[in-house]
Amino acid sequence: MADRLYLLNPDWFDDQGGPWYCPPGAVIEGVLNLYPRLKDVTEVIRVDHPRPRAAVVAVVGEADQSCPMLVLDGQFDWPEALVSAETGARYLKDEAILPYWAARYGIGRPHP
Repeated sequence: MADRLYLLNPDWFDDQGGPWYCPPGAVIEGVLNLYPRLKDVTEVIRVDHPRPRAAVVAVVGEADQSCPMLVLDGQFDWPEALVSAETGARYLKDEAILPYWAARYGIGRPHP
């Protein structure tokens, strides 16, 4: 099993208008494009914006459905991972994904 990355599809509409995209997701998409080898070791799953997000709920439960979310495969110890109270899955959200990728796969880190 590979790490699984859940990203929101762009161009959604909500009660505030639209079309929208997810800013943290855009950062993660950019890093995936800078380091294409990440796509070889990460399963990318795209989900629509409206909740419930069934694919995310199936892995981490209903309590946390935010994206981007990286569900860890358990092959690399990462103490900073969140743990789902509902399923026990270990995961990271938003830009917390980037240090994990740097440590595990040797990509660059964002400049402070």
